[in-house]
Amino acid sequence: MLHYQIEFDDYRQHLIHVTLRFLANPNQELWLPTWIPGSYLIREFSKHIESVQASDEAGRLLSIKKTEKNRWRLFNNDHELITVEYDVYAYDLSVRGAYVDQTRLYVNPACVCLGLQDQEQSPCEVEIFLPDELRHFQIATGLPSKSLVKGRFTLKANNYDQLIDSPFELAEQSRFSFEANGIPHEFVISGKHNTNLDRLQADIEKICQAEINLFGSAPFQNYTFMTMATGNSYGGLEHCNSTSLITPRDDLPKEHETQEPSKDYQRFLGLCSHEYFHSWLVKFIRPENFAHYDLHKEGYTSLLWIFEGFTSYYDDLILLRSGVISQKSYLDLLKAQIDRYLQNPGRLLQSVSESSFDAWIKFYRQDENSNNAGTSYYNKGSLVALCLDLGLRLRGSNLDALMRRLYENAQKGIQVNELSIFELCHELTGDNWVEQINHLVNTTAELPLDQLLPEFGLSYGLKNDKALPFGLKIVDKAEGVMIQQVRRDSAAAKAGLSANDVILAIDGIKASEKLLAKYAKQQGTFTVYAFRRDELLRFEISGGENALTTIELKIEDQNKLDRWLKV
Repeated sequence: MLHYQIEFDDYRQHLIHVTLRFLANPNQELWLPTWIPGSYLIREFSKHIESVQASDEAGRLLSIKKTEKNRWRLFNNDHELITVEYDVYAYDLSVRGAYVDQTRLYVNPACVCLGLQDQEQSPCEVEIFLPDELRHFQIATGLPSKSLVKGRFTLKANNYDQLIDSPFELAEQSRFSFEANGIPHEFVISGKHNTNLDRLQADIEKICQAEINLFGSAPFQNYTFMTMATGNSYGGLEHCNSTSLITPRDDLPKEHETQEPSKDYQRFLGLCSHEYFHSWLVKFIRPENFAHYDLHKEGYTSLLWIFEGFTSYYDDLILLRSGVISQKSYLDLLKAQIDRYLQNPGRLLQSVSESSFDAWIKFYRQDENSNNAGTSYYNKGSLVALCLDLGLRLRGSNLDALMRRLYENAQKGIQVNELSIFELCHELTGDNWVEQINHLVNTTAELPLDQLLPEFGLSYGLKNDKALPFGLKIVDKAEGVMIQQVRRDSAAAKAGLSANDVILAIDGIKASEKLLAKYAKQQGTFTVYAFRRDELLRFEISGGENALTTIELKIEDQNKLDRWLKV
């Protein structure tokens, strides 16, 4: 057994002290993941590891040297029982890292607990020691835990993979428990909040039950939601039997939350639905090359349009199926998803399979050109899932049946490859789907939403509802109008204006968002003065707005719509 002792005495300086004890192999190597599953970017967690030391049973220091960015070698030919100690700097409030201060101790073991080369299958025990002033903190984790003494907790994992897939949080927490399909669930909230816990519990229970019903069973024996309430942070990360969420506190349900959830609360429920769905699709059903992660380097796949896209389709649909939101709210959410797709010029340059493959270099590194140059495997992937669902329904099947086939295959050890969706669509309908799926996934052609949605009682119309002045996404600042993005081939782009320029004046008048919008509607050429860095530049820009396309969805036949939206 590998024994980790984790102490937080220096939490004010955001430091975690880790002591690792183990029986070492000759020339034992230790390593730390470079990324965390579910978030496809090399994170270089080892940059936060400090002061690594090793000693033998007698306390004598041993030689331990760093051999690669995330590897250390222990030279211990004469010693077997080894102690390795080090500190970890922990001040990452995201769901991917570690964060400690006087209000919260949060650890993703993937960025804190060193692994042992060739001993990754050994059982792991984690002992957690809290300083006296934080001994009142409660713990939340998906791992089995015990506390025989206040302020001290023991966690157990079957192996290193389970350990690094099981974050834990210690804090003052609000919580409730429930069962879905007989499976115990726990929901924990930390941070300042004023949540209507009864309302949240009622809605979360329905969501969890609806997702288990879809698949028929669950790949976990218990489940924990860990939620951090903040001012405006947002995100989630799935784990084998838990999820870490971070949300604006205003997204949590209020004391007098209306029967139909507010837009903010819908967003939080969608986040919960999304991450819970990943328990099946990503954590249990995986791309073939993710059956066993290589956490030292990128793991490329062109299938994230399935794993994130299908999940993004179902996260809102489950809210409707569970009765948490109305049909009108669901159609509003669908409209917003389609609008995002249509307002993304990069969809004409990058296919959704290419977007999946490029996740490692693009998705988590968004910049001012991202919307011009690429598409989102979340956004377009969800609409590909919609097209497949409607297409399957026209042929007597549906996407639910395909999801259950994927789940059944994973239970047999068969994971997802490039042909899986083609083959399952053929099995479910008897038709050849090669041309249709290639069109959706491997080309930049428009999705056939205008053909499919009317088949299910929805009219589909396009209109120019909004406009970006001169093709600029801008915001008023004290120093002037800051350019955040420039739409490619727009009037502003052709004039030479760029992101981060600060517009001071247009046509000799002090610039503002309102004034730029006014001038953009006029014909003619105007003079714009703007700072780029600390240099004042002059631009000649032609009038004309850059229209943003939106859709109108109208119910034409409720009976046809029910064929899709009623289970």
